[in-house]
Amino acid sequence: MQNIFDAKDAQNYIDRINTLTPETQRKWGKMSVDQVLAHLNVAYETIYETDKHPKPGFIAGFLLKNFVKPKTVNEIPYKQNIPTGPMFIIKGNKDFETEKKRLIGFIQKTQQLGKEAFDGKMSHSFGKLTAQEWNNMLAKHLNHHLGQFGV
Repeated sequence: MQNIFDAKDAQNYIDRINTLTPETQRKWGKMSVDQVLAHLNVAYETIYETDKHPKPGFIAGFLLKNFVKPKTVNEIPYKQNIPTGPMFIIKGNKDFETEKKRLIGFIQKTQQLGKEAFDGKMSHSFGKLTAQEWNNMLAKHLNHHLGQFGV
């Protein structure tokens, strides 16, 4: 598993993102490349723009913490075409360059803050996570969707 808090690993993600173009085609799934960049940004928005997405209610929170979290924060890669949460569904076209720039900025900010800033940090959907759980969740998500577009 890559370490999102490591400068070299973070740069590797950025280099992979920089190989994407607005014309890059997906290998599977439904999202276009601009939509997937916006989709990836949602995870970081829940960290850095906390008022942008409503927190799950009691029942949804219970289900997320008990059934989704264990599969999300482990090191097992996501399978292709798995369902996504409602707040992660991106509709319509997005500005490729804007979404790309935002994602790179979020990756850089996360790396610069370091694992110490994330150890014990509350997750929007899963409650308190360790730095390793944050790493696994964010790295898996990036790898899954960058792989979806062949980078």
